Order: sequence, then C-alpha cells, then structure tokens
Amino acid sequence: MSWPKFIGIAGGTGSGKTTVAKIIQQKLGNDKTCIISMDSYYKDFPNLPLSKRKKINYDHPSAFDIRLFKSHLLKLKEGKCIEVPEYSFAQYARSGKFKKVCPAPIVIVEGILLFYFEDIRDLFDIKIFIDADADVRIIRRIRRDVLKRGRDLGSVTKQYLDTVRPMHIQFVEPTKRFADIIIPRGGKNEIAMDIIMAKITSLLNEYKKH
Repeated sequence: MSWPKFIGIAGGTGSGKTTVAKIIQQKLGNDKTCIISMDSYYKDFPNLPLSKRKKINYDHPSAFDIRLFKSHLLKLKEGKCIEVPEYSFAQYARSGKFKKVCPAPIVIVEGILLFYFEDIRDLFDIKIFIDADADVRIIRRIRRDVLKRGRDLGSVTKQYLDTVRPMHIQFVEPTKRFADIIIPRGGKNEIAMDIIMAKITSLLNEYKKH
C-alpha cells in the first residue's frame, strides 16, 4: 500500500469543504494530516490592472494553474515538500509569498473543481462531494467574502449571478457523479462524518503497520 493517502473534497462555493477538511484534521491531528486548497492555484495575472482582474471568470476550469497544481500533488505523492503560492482574494492575485507544505500520511485536498480534471481526480483514494443548498451557499459566500476577503455586497452578488451560479451548474455539479461519498449539509452531518472518519482511521491503522 502506497503512502500518503489522498482525500479529495469537492463541492460548490460555500458548501463547507474547508470546514470538513478542518474537522478531519482536528480529529486526526496535524501530525497525521496536511491540507491543500485548490484556491491557492488560481492563475496569476500580475500585468493586468485590478479592474480587469476582477472581471476574470474564477469559477471556470481555465482559471486554475492545473499544471502547477498537479505537479505539486505528485511531489507530495513522492514524499516531497512543496511551496504553495499564497493567493490574495482582495487583490485577485498571488501575494508573492509561499507556504511550505510537507506530506503527512493523509493529504486532504479541497476545491470546487477538484474532480473536473480526470488526471487530478485519479490521484485521490477517497473522493468526497459536499452537497449544500444554493441559498445556504450564497449566504455563506457573502459572509466570507465581505468579512474575510475585502469584498462588498454588490460585487459578491454580481459575481455570483454572472459566473458562480452558471459555472456551478455547468462544471461543478456534474462532478458529483465521480464522488465515492456525497455529504448533504457538510460538516454538520455527523453520521456521514463518522463514516468518513472510520474509513480514514482504518487507512491510518494500515499505515502504522506499514
């Protein structure tokens, strides 16, 4: 059995992907897990003014630097550390800073389009899709983007209507069929979380024997 094991968590914006990832990490411990966010791998357009960067469709598959993302995941698979780019959502650009991430026995990766790309999708040992109602997701997105990402209500709602919602319907929702487990209500679904934790714990038990 090869290590580390990769857990993929996909789902729409505001569905609770990060929450589920953090719950898994809290239950297992930082020494046994590391978390990678697909959001860190948005393409960078440093030569474009902020006004034009704001107009880019960040919910389309082409918005991500998939080559870098895949190369980093493969390095983790090989037991190597990576330098994850830090992304500034307020500036719609990479900050120029990096976070060093080294592989743990369980590598948790989360992102809206994690299961869209076949070669990325095939890297995961367990694929989880977080399913949340659209009204819940938009409320969570507004709260997050206004409080944590320096956005205003008008820009968040416009982006949601112009790109987030149609891209979710076209690209994100169809990837649900690739999931091994679909979790309604995300981290609040205690039964589903218990099932996931039992599976991951069994993997870790195999790791200890390894």
